[in-house]
Amino acid sequence: MSFAHDYLNRLTPFADQLPKVKALHLPPLEAAGSKNGEFCALELEDGSLGLAYVLLDDTLKKLIDASPGQSLAGMDAMELARQYATAQGTLKTLGFAAANAITRHLFDRAGYVPPDSQDSIGGIDPQAGDRVGMIGYFCPLADRIVAAGATLTVVELKADLAGNRDGYVVTTDASALAQCNKVLSTSTILLNDTLEAILAACGSARRFAMIGPGAGCLPDDLFARGVTLMGGSWIEDSAAFVDALLSGEGWSKMARKSAITASDYPGWDALVARMRGA
Repeated sequence: MSFAHDYLNRLTPFADQLPKVKALHLPPLEAAGSKNGEFCALELEDGSLGLAYVLLDDTLKKLIDASPGQSLAGMDAMELARQYATAQGTLKTLGFAAANAITRHLFDRAGYVPPDSQDSIGGIDPQAGDRVGMIGYFCPLADRIVAAGATLTVVELKADLAGNRDGYVVTTDASALAQCNKVLSTSTILLNDTLEAILAACGSARRFAMIGPGAGCLPDDLFARGVTLMGGSWIEDSAAFVDALLSGEGWSKMARKSAITASDYPGWDALVARMRGA
């Protein structure tokens, strides 16, 4: 099965115990040109927030035009989350945000708080002789990786970004990742239907770090597929976060960067046992 189905199957046993959807929070369209306008937040009635990237195609504009907030309020959270596995476009985005909000709710119930991220490059520790793959063009991070002496290959969906850079190459061909022993990926691949193909292309990777505010899902089925670190944004002040998002202002002070690794994560079964008081 796909990652989306596996992820939702882990959440489904809690479907009748979840808070309802409270609201969808969208950045203003004029913020879309900056990082402040890249994500929506789906809020549950207990204040749990789940993020999803909204700049694929014209997702943000469609959501703003459709104004789905009122129709979502009071909706069954799991019903909405299932759209992540079955729908496309805006509904898939909303489903993913809902699933991530449910994850945050369940993490809180289990008393699980992910550790702080130790760096901005997913702990891949680039060294001379490494062949590093990057999925999604993080320009400042690319320069750091090259400065460390590693060989870098960047894979991007946007054809206009392809070409040679100072010390590395940007390509649209995912097969270029085949020889990479370390990979740093945007979490957007969880939404754009490229996850399985990208992971299949990274068979030589000893480390595969997935980072970004959208990496708020359960990590178990990513770890089972070869991901070794999931770095996301752990929201610490939900109300202030929403205020900043709605106004198109920066919200990094309301959320800290977290990193969950396959070696330090207790596992979903252990967290379920905590929630059930076992």
